[in-house]
Amino acid sequence: MSVVNIWGSLSPVARAAYPTPQEPDDEWTLRGGTAWVYYSPLNRRQLVKPVILADGFSLGASDLGELWAGLENNGKYRFISELHAIGRDVIVLGYDNRAASILDNADTAIECIQTANRNRVDNKAKLVVGGFSMGGMVTRYALAKMQHDQDLPDPETSLYLSYDTPHRGAWLPISMQAFAHFLKDKWGATSPIFGQFSDLINSPAARQMARWHLGKVGDKPDQASERRAFLQQLDAVGGWPQGIRKIGVANGVRTGIGNGIGPALTAVSGRGDLLLDGTLRTQAQGEQVVAILHAAEQPPIEVSTDGLPDIDGAPGGLFPENPVLPGNPASFGMAAILMGLLGSEVDLQLNTSCFIPAISAVATGEIDNRDALYSEIRDRDSELDAFACASKNEGHTTMTQDLGAWLVNEIESHS
Repeated sequence: MSVVNIWGSLSPVARAAYPTPQEPDDEWTLRGGTAWVYYSPLNRRQLVKPVILADGFSLGASDLGELWAGLENNGKYRFISELHAIGRDVIVLGYDNRAASILDNADTAIECIQTANRNRVDNKAKLVVGGFSMGGMVTRYALAKMQHDQDLPDPETSLYLSYDTPHRGAWLPISMQAFAHFLKDKWGATSPIFGQFSDLINSPAARQMARWHLGKVGDKPDQASERRAFLQQLDAVGGWPQGIRKIGVANGVRTGIGNGIGPALTAVSGRGDLLLDGTLRTQAQGEQVVAILHAAEQPPIEVSTDGLPDIDGAPGGLFPENPVLPGNPASFGMAAILMGLLGSEVDLQLNTSCFIPAISAVATGEIDNRDALYSEIRDRDSELDAFACASKNEGHTTMTQDLGAWLVNEIESHS
């Protein structure tokens, strides 16, 4: 058993649920990654109007077959086929290490953009460039850097898109972060599976994206130094690509109505011979004990927070599905799985929570502002030129008919 894809790139599900992915028409080997090229049937195996779609965050190398399947065979909307139907060639971009620094993977995106520009036969048709989840941050920085750095060529891009991207930061429950580090400290030496979640949380990309990060049990949750440095780097290249239309979608609603998860609830608990007590709670405002962690023959640990919003129930994209047990999202559901592997009797009350608040995905407000989290989103507040939100709070990066068709229409109309 391997727990490797717990933050997700594009609605991860059991690979068995998808047929074998279509072989690409071309493959580009890049420094730090790989791109698969799918030519539109209208373009006779030539790169005419490329759309670059970058992968998101997880552990290890990108699985471009999984990315293709999530776009094309998701059972809701055939995104690649719809792009092909309007004459767009699709390039899916992956990385050798999805948890590496966003800055490093942006260099891979830059090489992909340069390669696309060298190979396209129509110099008048500029690129469309964007990505899913972290992929939207990778390509946002890549485009801005290309415009800012005089040693780099112009990206020759007319449209930037993001799909449930954490422009204002991502949320992972502090109780979950503490439990992950606790697992590694106590049982990481017995099996790598008990250290993977902690390692992922402490990876460069996770530190850059998480609005509140916990490096180890006992730390105070706050922005990691890597996030502060990344935001400074982003500001240094202008924050956003300039003169390029910027669009995005959120898997959360714009109405301000949350997902129904209340604050200070016991989401999951486990008790057994090794784990005497593992209690994880949803986030509340004010001072709160969010987790109780008690291993055999050691005193219990209480993990407290103060001053955070009740964000688990906020409107936004929910944690993606867990590939180990399809149907169990990788938040509190992941904790339940890991507690079970320790032989604990588990009581799972809530298996998911908000991951990318809607206001983060459409860049309208700071997610540490409780009022902004639960307020209706206004068009004029967004840093994007146009955006669309889901009709319900759904799984992070879920490709749906509404969001996919909106993007295809924008691509056809404005690029």
